[in-house]
Amino acid sequence: MSRKIKLIWDFRGPASAKTAEHHEIHLKEYIAIEKLPLNITGFSILNDMHATAFMVVTDENMIQVRDALKPHRGEVYEG
Repeated sequence: MSRKIKLIWDFRGPASAKTAEHHEIHLKEYIAIEKLPLNITGFSILNDMHATAFMVVTDENMIQVRDALKPHRGEVYEG
């Protein structure tokens, strides 16, 4: 089984929650267009000035997605 990587985009400011929520829509569109094997996405509101959007990819797809979408950071996904 391939390792899963959670790619994360950080959004800051008073509109961060709405921006992260909207960014998830584009992540789902990218997954559909590229026919990626995983479709795990989401967003989290950390506080009123910081939110994140994320998508989970396999090791094999990580470099392609990283280069195309420029996430701010990543971590091993344990889900």
